[in-house]
Amino acid sequence: MYRLCVYGCHNFSMKDPELSETEMDEVLNLIQYSFGYNFTCYSRSSMQRRLQRFMVDAAANNAFDLKHYLVNTAGGFDYFLSRLTVNVTEMFRDPAFFRNIKEKVLPVLASYPTIKLWHAGCATGEEVFSMAILLHEAGLLQRTRIYATDINPVNIDKAKQGILPLHVMKEYTANYINAGGTNDFSTYYTARYNNVIINKELRKNILFSQHNLVTDGGFNEFQLICCRNVLIYFNRELQNRVIGLLHESLSKLGFLALGTKESLILSTFQNHFQPVDQVQKIFRRVS
Repeated sequence: MYRLCVYGCHNFSMKDPELSETEMDEVLNLIQYSFGYNFTCYSRSSMQRRLQRFMVDAAANNAFDLKHYLVNTAGGFDYFLSRLTVNVTEMFRDPAFFRNIKEKVLPVLASYPTIKLWHAGCATGEEVFSMAILLHEAGLLQRTRIYATDINPVNIDKAKQGILPLHVMKEYTANYINAGGTNDFSTYYTARYNNVIINKELRKNILFSQHNLVTDGGFNEFQLICCRNVLIYFNRELQNRVIGLLHESLSKLGFLALGTKESLILSTFQNHFQPVDQVQKIFRRVS
């Protein structure tokens, strides 16, 4: 259990804590040198909001309190990491995206004897499980290896379990149908009390592991990389660096999928891709 209040001698005001630009730099530098995570190239406004929101969770009234909490509280940084990362995800979210993957990408991937996919920033795995269902229905899952990575180890541990709350399955079923699914969606999971477990057959070719897009390099060559709704939290310099990493990790004529609010425009790698679907932000590496 994390200790959320470690400064009993302080009288906290009702006003939400604030961080100046200088104080934020101090906190981010401390995190980088003490824990090895470099958040200095993340969007400044987004990072400032998240740090200040975490200060409320940690009962930290100022920058000194926050730094003390991160360094001296058992499990404090792990808790910070779990609160910092964005985990807005669901199965078959943006059904039109999955419909386009099914119709425009999977028929091309079917020509490969073995298929390798990378879900970068996989959160708790819902998008990965969705892709596994598409591959299964296309008869491709048995010869596909899916690498799913996230910066947050808590997300990875949860994704490995394949356990989702039962109450969201009605929404996920509707998403699946809107994505063009025609099977009985309930056959893809087993209900147990208030949760469901994604079928083992769908999960057996998925390898979940921790990976930091900011500091870690590539580790394979992929025919499809999904990195959706991750770049929006980076500044322009880091976006370009990560797009370079994704480009290097794609096979010739491999596919790259970004989030609907993300773009290759202004990236130095813009001319290295051609659009497959501009609306759903699916691109193909130029030979």
